[in-house]
Formats: sequence, structure tokens, C-alpha cells
Amino acid sequence: MTDPAPRPVRSALFVPASSPRALAKAPGAGADAVIYDLEDAVAPAAKPAARDALAGALATPGPALRIVRVNGLGTPWHEDDLQAVRALAPDGVLIPKAEGPAAVAKARDGTGLPVWAMIETPSGVLRAPAIAAAEGLAGLVAGTNDLAAELRAEGRPAMALALQGIVLAARAAGVVALDGVCGAFRDADALRAECAEGRRLGFDGKTLIHPVQVAAANAAFGPSDEEVALARRRIEAFEAMLAQGAGVAVLDGRIVENLHVRAARRILAIAGAAG
Repeated sequence: MTDPAPRPVRSALFVPASSPRALAKAPGAGADAVIYDLEDAVAPAAKPAARDALAGALATPGPALRIVRVNGLGTPWHEDDLQAVRALAPDGVLIPKAEGPAAVAKARDGTGLPVWAMIETPSGVLRAPAIAAAEGLAGLVAGTNDLAAELRAEGRPAMALALQGIVLAARAAGVVALDGVCGAFRDADALRAECAEGRRLGFDGKTLIHPVQVAAANAAFGPSDEEVALARRRIEAFEAMLAQGAGVAVLDGRIVENLHVRAARRILAIAGAAG
């Protein structure tokens, strides 16, 4: 098992590919990733035009990861979506309602790109370890709205086992795990609470539906100044211990071990990458 790359994905903003206004604003939103959506956010009649609009949206590279969510396997638009994505070569392709590694292989072979998989059904949760371990898989994305409906769950606490299962599968495979969206995008308190809960569960970041949510997600999932300072102090204490030939490093009355140093180096790498 390896840790995900230190490039942060604290925030992943969904943008409907059928909205010229949203496409124009997305690069400047400050999100670590932009997910150009051809699926849920686009009406059936608008899907061909939305697919065509991707070319303009992806023409100019930017600092954010550029991922395209295609329509699902078995829909009338799936094959055309894969062909368009392959030609446009974004940073990744996101598949909805993944329920096994075969869906990952289909998207990987169809686009030649890293694959991100949405886990939004009970079968997807139960098969998340196999999905996460599939060749070419870059990350898992919790589809909390669909998952809640399928589970008949009322609220996020009722989905705790499923969300933990997604994180567990991602950690075992060494891929990124993103929490689901907060639909109440104008409720700042609800968003902060969901971000805090998602970080406690172990998610790397959160998917978002509006640019106004980006700052809160970046703050919640990025290392704080206090965490960065502690990380540096832990590394310094551990390295001083090694230089002195001692057996144990102690900082503020607590033992500092290899596992703390690995976590500290990752925090510093994320903080540096996030600026």
C-alpha cells in the first residue's frame, strides 16, 4: 500500500458542461479539481452540445485537475462520452455508479486516462475494495445523495458505515477518497460541519456543487498553520534523536515514532503543494 500523491484534492467542484457561464467561472474558482459533468447536471437533450462544449473548456490548462464525469455504462451516451474524453485528454475520467472493477477497465481502455469511480450504490460500497484496487484507478468519490436514497438512510450519520467503507477501500489501495456533496450550498454551517466530519472519517477532500463552497473545503481539508508547525517540530525531534543515537524521540511529553514522521512529511508536502 502507498499513500496518495501529495498533490492535494481538498476540493473538487462539479461544473455542468452544458452551462457556458459555469464553464467560464470554473478555472478561477480556486478548487483543486474541476469535474466537468456530462451526467446528472445535463438534460438528455443537451448532452451532445455539452460534450462539444468540453473542447473549449479544456483548451487552456490550469492549476486544477481536470476530470470529466461521463454518463454511465449502458446509457445511450456512454460510448460517445468516452470517445470525446479520449480525444480531449483531461487529467481523468469519472464514472458514475461503479459496481465492480470491470467498469474501471472499460473506462481506462476507452480513454487511456486515470479513472475515478463514484461509489453511490450498496453494491458499489460492498465492492469498493475491488474497485479501488483496479488497475488505473486514481480515486473513489462518495455519491452520498444516491447512496442515501438507495440505503433509505436519513442523514449522514446513517451512512457512517458506508462512508467508512469507501475510505477504508481507498486507503488499502493507496488512492484518493473524496466525500460527497453538501446540497445546502448556501448553508455555511452545514458545509463546515460536513467538511469537518469528512476529514475526521479520513477523506482527502470534498466534492462541491458551487464555487462558494470551495474556500471552506480547502480550509477544512488542508493542513492548518498549527498542524504544519507541529509536523515540523515532530520531524526535528525525530531527526535530533537519530543524530544523538537515542532510542526514542519525545516531544511535548509524547513519543514520536516513524508513523508520526511519515504523517508529518505528508502534511508538509500537501501544505507546500497547496501553497
